[in-house]
Amino acid sequence: MPVIKVFEHEKLTIHSDDLGRSITTAQFEKLCQFNDKNNNKYFTVIRNGIKFSQYVGVIRIGNLTIEILPKADKQIARNKLELESTSKTWQSVLLKMLAISGELELETVSEASLRKRTNLLDLYFEIYLTELDKLLRRGLTKKYRSNSANVKALKGRLEFAGHIRQNLVHQERFHTTHQHYDHEHLLNQILLRGLQILSTITNGTHLQDKIRKLQFYFPEIRQQTITSASFDKVRLTRKTRDHVKALRIAKMLILNYSPDISKGDENMLALLFDMNKLWEKYIYKKLKAKENENLHVIYQAHDLFWESKRIFPDIVIERKQTIKNIEGNTEDIWEPYIIDTKWKLIDVNKPSDDDLKQMYVYNMYWDSPKCLLLYPQFGDSTDSGFGKFHKGRSGSNQCKIGFVNVLDDEGKLNPLIADEALKKIV
Repeated sequence: MPVIKVFEHEKLTIHSDDLGRSITTAQFEKLCQFNDKNNNKYFTVIRNGIKFSQYVGVIRIGNLTIEILPKADKQIARNKLELESTSKTWQSVLLKMLAISGELELETVSEASLRKRTNLLDLYFEIYLTELDKLLRRGLTKKYRSNSANVKALKGRLEFAGHIRQNLVHQERFHTTHQHYDHEHLLNQILLRGLQILSTITNGTHLQDKIRKLQFYFPEIRQQTITSASFDKVRLTRKTRDHVKALRIAKMLILNYSPDISKGDENMLALLFDMNKLWEKYIYKKLKAKENENLHVIYQAHDLFWESKRIFPDIVIERKQTIKNIEGNTEDIWEPYIIDTKWKLIDVNKPSDDDLKQMYVYNMYWDSPKCLLLYPQFGDSTDSGFGKFHKGRSGSNQCKIGFVNVLDDEGKLNPLIADEALKKIV
């Protein structure tokens, strides 16, 4: 299966670029349809091609896989060898960031798949099939459902109006409403639909063998049209809480699947993540691991701003400090600091006006003396000093730009990223 590897903010057109990457006209049209369906948020349509944005992940169109990777530097691959080396580094970074952020549970994936550097979609496919296999081995849950029908034996509640209307001739039958206890319910129908989509979108022999095996053991249930509203109707109970992983991936498969009705050979599935959101959650998880009795880390604290609108700083850090009160006694207080993460490269160490106004509001609402705009490090970017807001809270009211290294010296995710971030503000 052909794989095209690109990085965020790169272009891909129907004409081959310097690295031999291109898409067909049919694939280009399919990408345009997908982007239109999603309010043009995933990429920008340009002449004969597309320009990717901050969304990363995998798009599969028919037999083609397009892997969009993050990249926190401006170095451009000059040949296919450099592209392969760089893409391996950032593929590993993306997988680990997803795992740490809770978006991908790598412990479910086999070591063989990870060694083969399977792309992100195939990893999700394997997790889904593994979870389904567990559920089928334990036995899918059954539920009671009401069924109205003509039956030959009286059971349940006799529906007089329906009975008279339908059984004037067939008086040996009864029109009743009765209970069935079986697998025929929405949760199982969603899981089955996810499995059916996998069978149309995967070509790998290993995965196809698993899919056929699971389809064989799946109970006989009716196929239903599944929409986003269907997932709102699902109510997990104590008996079905172990379905959460499979249900979450089934939702991703179903809502991001675009079948090609006209041709049948350009089915499309996309799994894309906003790097701004992923960077924010990743930094939070790393900081949360540093939490102790003197340091609290809060994710997306919120407060009312105007009417029903709320504001959400990415991360609030509370540090315990011991002070003397006016009576001369000591007491503990929790001093808040604000971190707002930004996944973008800036050439000049000056924040935008919009970012500064946003941080000013956060300082005021959370009564914070300092806030930090946190960016990925690239090149020789250096932290700014703490700049002062001239009005607002009494005492210190400051903001600065800080940069942290995404990679360490070995080209792996920086294990000290949380320590670096904390030193810049606390």
